[in-house]
Amino acid sequence: MRKVWLLALGSFTLGLDAYVMAGLLPVVADDIGTTVSLAGQMVTVFTLAYAISAPLVAGLLHGARPRLVLLAALAVFTAGNALTALAPSLGALLGARVVAGAGAGVYSAMSTAAASALVPGERRGRALAVVMGGMSSGTVLGVPLGVLLAEHTGWRATLWLVTGLGAVSLTGLAALLPAVPAAPAVSVRARLTAVTDRAVAPVVQVSFLAAVASLGLYTYLAPVLESAGGVREVAPYLWAWGLGGVAGSLLIGRLVDKVTGAAGAGRVAALVGVIMAVVTGAEAVLPVLAPVPPLAAVALVIWGAAGWALQVPQQHRLLACKEERGTVALALNNSALYLGSAVGSALSGAALSAGLSGAVLPWAAAGVAALGLARHLWAVRDRRTAGACARRASRA
Repeated sequence: MRKVWLLALGSFTLGLDAYVMAGLLPVVADDIGTTVSLAGQMVTVFTLAYAISAPLVAGLLHGARPRLVLLAALAVFTAGNALTALAPSLGALLGARVVAGAGAGVYSAMSTAAASALVPGERRGRALAVVMGGMSSGTVLGVPLGVLLAEHTGWRATLWLVTGLGAVSLTGLAALLPAVPAAPAVSVRARLTAVTDRAVAPVVQVSFLAAVASLGLYTYLAPVLESAGGVREVAPYLWAWGLGGVAGSLLIGRLVDKVTGAAGAGRVAALVGVIMAVVTGAEAVLPVLAPVPPLAAVALVIWGAAGWALQVPQQHRLLACKEERGTVALALNNSALYLGSAVGSALSGAALSAGLSGAVLPWAAAGVAALGLARHLWAVRDRRTAGACARRASRA
């Protein structure tokens, strides 16, 4: 597990970079002379690049040494953040976010697969949780710090902080990360058919819908809270969401390992259903509770915990159903996750630009989460899907 903690260093920096921008949108918009909704497209292009890069590299660079790919991806990510800090205009800023997102997408997919390869099967859930915990910790510790730093020294200082952390992570991994076992060869046909695989596709679809509902809404948490509860100081609420995320992403690993050992894939699927239901409920009550700060914070803690916990059992299910193409399945899931974030943030930005109140966005997000829950339950009841997964799990 010590090797896996090294991978969490990079995930920590990714978590900071991916989500700190949500708290910086008003500051960035004022600085470069644009609207908050247009500035929010920084998140959209970052997540789109993240989504597209993961499966491309899983296919095009298959056979390359995983350790080398991990280091190269982290180097690209760090360079993208340096370019972001230097960007003089919205166009340059969007281009820099594309570079950072591409590096982040590759690193995220490869680090997840590497974490699974570095530990025995019975500790897979905890290994995946450590990597996810690194990202959530970057959010809870780094995002409020980044927002505070931006308020006193400007948003570019926050991006230089991210760049510095990326450089430190890259140095640490280069010095200490051992060789990572390479995944088995995957044919072009296998890569393509993974998209429509009966065992893989429903899991990826649920991840997409969950990301639209959760990550997309988080991007515009500041205008949501201001509209619903008159909140102008968003940092404490970012802390609440992030603390929930850290707790959820770290605790879920042992739970997944426990239920897997006890009853296999069925209980992991049931766990996903419970988590999706919690996300739906927490988002639905947020506008109602927003005027009462302690209750709003509780809703954000629960939402953050459930939203971050979801991907550990999702990844575990894909690894159990993968046959020989686990890296490709994980890359598709990561793509769905960040494509969903891009779609969610784009739709939220469009809704705000059209004059919709921010207070309505959590209800729309809860509706999408409920749709994801329904898709998951339908897939679990589908005997063909369950049978395909069970057969593959028995051979894993």
